[in-house]
Amino acid sequence: MPEFHRFDQRHYPTVSAREGYANWASSYEATVEDEMDIALLERIDSIDWASVDRAVDLGCGTGRTGAWMRSAGVRHIDGVDLTPEMLDVARARGAHDRIVQADIRATGLASHRYDLAVCCLVDEHLEELTALYDEAARLLRSGGSFVVVGLHPFFIMSTGMPTHFDQADGTSVAVETHIHLPGAHVAAARAAGLTAVELHERLVDDTWVALKPNWTPRRDWPVSYAWAWTTTGR
Repeated sequence: MPEFHRFDQRHYPTVSAREGYANWASSYEATVEDEMDIALLERIDSIDWASVDRAVDLGCGTGRTGAWMRSAGVRHIDGVDLTPEMLDVARARGAHDRIVQADIRATGLASHRYDLAVCCLVDEHLEELTALYDEAARLLRSGGSFVVVGLHPFFIMSTGMPTHFDQADGTSVAVETHIHLPGAHVAAARAAGLTAVELHERLVDDTWVALKPNWTPRRDWPVSYAWAWTTTGR
């Protein structure tokens, strides 16, 4: 697996995901664009969202993904995240039936309870992917779906930019970032008994340039991806 430090062009002070998101929680909603992840969820057509009875939102953060799933018709959603400060925002949002503070790789939730597991903008903070895919597979019923949305590894490598945020004093802080190439996802999914169904990639386009004009030289670069997997045949 490529190590991010070999590509890092920012050299920001780096903190763990838990510490970083605890400090980022108050400004997270204002800094993360829906074009990064929500726009990709909307492109997935192998899942009839309105037919999903029970979903688990792994790394639910402030509840953005849960709110979108609720608007798409998912009836019951449990949220899991490691950071209390992010979960406070999610609780106030009210999109989840239940909120659990836990590591998404070991949630403690009941096995084979969910029709759908979704994990958005989290995998780059995990050193390896096996435990994430294993846990998602454990939580899903037969025929269930797992959707992973993340920063595209090629974007991280080509820009040398980690996940980061600005503190109140204006200084930038990086959250621990790891690079997972597509082969790592395939290997972890296969080991967990999951089969790929869809893969979508979000490119820098006119919409992105309007949001971030300084990204103009990166037009047509991949920014993020959404990968849908199924337990069918497991």
